Amino acid sequence: MSPDSGGAARRIRVAVIFGGRSSEHAISCITAGSVLGALDPDRYDVIPIGITMEGRWVASDVRALQMRGRELPAVSPAGASVAIPGDPTALPAELGRVDVVFPLLHGPYGEDGTLQGLLELAGVPYVGSGVFASAAAMDKHHMKRLLMQAGLAVAPYVVARAGQPIPAGIADLGLPVFVKPARGGSSIGISKVERREDLEAALDAAHEHDPKALVEAAVAGREVECGVLAGVDGGPPEASLPAEIRVAPGAQFYDFEAKYMPDSGTEFDIPPKLPDEVIKGVRAAAIDAFGALDCEGLARVDFFLTDDDRLLVNEVNTMPGFTPVSMFPQMWAATGVDYPTLVSRLIDDAIRRGTGLR
Repeated sequence: MSPDSGGAARRIRVAVIFGGRSSEHAISCITAGSVLGALDPDRYDVIPIGITMEGRWVASDVRALQMRGRELPAVSPAGASVAIPGDPTALPAELGRVDVVFPLLHGPYGEDGTLQGLLELAGVPYVGSGVFASAAAMDKHHMKRLLMQAGLAVAPYVVARAGQPIPAGIADLGLPVFVKPARGGSSIGISKVERREDLEAALDAAHEHDPKALVEAAVAGREVECGVLAGVDGGPPEASLPAEIRVAPGAQFYDFEAKYMPDSGTEFDIPPKLPDEVIKGVRAAAIDAFGALDCEGLARVDFFLTDDDRLLVNEVNTMPGFTPVSMFPQMWAATGVDYPTLVSRLIDDAIRRGTGLR
């Protein structure tokens, strides 16, 4: 940050926004608690702003953002309002008095370009991808189309919308299939369907979270993830060492329990036990996916590595979790970028990039 007129370095004012209206509200809170703990108070003047499930912006108690056993945290509506008096859903005036925003919302109404568009209109720099990349990555249907256009392989899929007949093309996918909300995350609303008669119930479960669902062919293989980070001072993006996910015996897939519960039994290998050329291919494909969606700042790219060594992109997450067990910070730590450095680097990149067309 530029020194002030007296020559002393001024602390960077960072608004950390978390919570939100999506089903990933609790994960956003846990993520925020971790990031807030990593921000150096000598360098950053931090303003934590929570958004309740009802959309109210409040000054939240950061002590309430930790997971206690299996109890998930939430932004309390009892927090002091930071919005315009008389309008609890109005935007807080604090957003006009910060240098940068760290938007730690996951899912719709935050990670999907909505908050990014608001910050662009306000001219406030923010960490992560812009409006287009955030929206495209959140909608798995359009994400897959863009990835395929860029020459990256994805698993076969069919779009199924609420209130419409089940698409005939689902039969061509075979069994099992995975049914998921098109614009969701953290494995919420996802079902593995092994019998045709269970498909309708799985679609209903997905449509509870999103009227647009995806039905994807199950892929036999290994699950591998890779982090991507914007280069220093505007340099080309960099890929972390990948990680392989190994869920506990008996778990059907890498679901919400496996991702976030401390007793899930999920294990990781960083880097995976794979040939060097395969790891190099994963890192290169992660950067290609990052570029295909015009991502900025950071992303976590999830892959399937099939039994015949084909690499399929599963998802691109433009604001991956920063919880203590999240893979993005763990992969970068193994690559040589520790948690505080990772957070600072993202803030520096956001300030350098600014807002507007680029």
